[in-house]
Amino acid sequence: MMPAIQDTAVHLSDRHFRTIAELIEGQVGIKLPQGKRLMLEGRLHKRVRALNFSDLNEYVENLFEADHFDTELTHLIDVVTTNKTDFFREPQHFAFMRDIAIPALLRSHGRKNANLKIWSSASSTGMEAYTTAMVLDDMTRNGSRFQYRILGTDISTAVLRLAKTAIYTRDVLAPVPEQFVKRYFSSSRDKSRGEVRVVPELRRMTHFMRMNLMDKSYPVDRDVDIIFCRNVLIYFERETQRKVVEQLCSHLRPGGYLLVGHSESMIHSAVPGLKQVQPTIFQV
Repeated sequence: MMPAIQDTAVHLSDRHFRTIAELIEGQVGIKLPQGKRLMLEGRLHKRVRALNFSDLNEYVENLFEADHFDTELTHLIDVVTTNKTDFFREPQHFAFMRDIAIPALLRSHGRKNANLKIWSSASSTGMEAYTTAMVLDDMTRNGSRFQYRILGTDISTAVLRLAKTAIYTRDVLAPVPEQFVKRYFSSSRDKSRGEVRVVPELRRMTHFMRMNLMDKSYPVDRDVDIIFCRNVLIYFERETQRKVVEQLCSHLRPGGYLLVGHSESMIHSAVPGLKQVQPTIFQV
């Protein structure tokens, strides 16, 4: 009979799992319950092999070495963060932005050629930010008079690299209207790669940087018109949710909008001065 593979070779000990779970919650606010344990172990194996550790537990034992921790924490955050995103995800938000929010904001700016600021605060690979850019550019092509800048921030350096390159596989374009695909994406010269890239005109209007929503202050302007913070608050404890939402709202101009995910529609109840416009749309 072949000997069984020891758990220590492929699984984290209870102590080491708690170590990582407490570290991640403290650093980025994300809870890692026991149900996420196998996912974490699976994602860490590649990193363990890359660093030539014998197993997961040796990796954790070495995680806090002084000359190693800062670099490795960045990799660990990349491993544990979930980066599900799509173009035109929750399309009703972009319809609201086009039909209601932007016209109202332009009236409140009170001048022609207003400069709108949009912030995608959990931007992942950039699809939310570039969807926003497509909608805004289309509005200007159809007679709306404004300028705009879009900021995308995320805790994960891995997804930010993808966002900055703006290169995607063609299959992710399914939710994008055909006229937008033709106008806002260019195909790779190597057709076998099946890749497209967001056109330079939109890339110039969109900037990405690394930022942690758990930070005590955000390096972002305080007159932002619209903030997207969708499908990230659900990973935080309620008190952390409240603090993050309060912090985000402090960066909105009066009359500005906060858009959250469909599972986060009750976050406004703990934040004074935040008015619900629609189930997942709020205004300060």
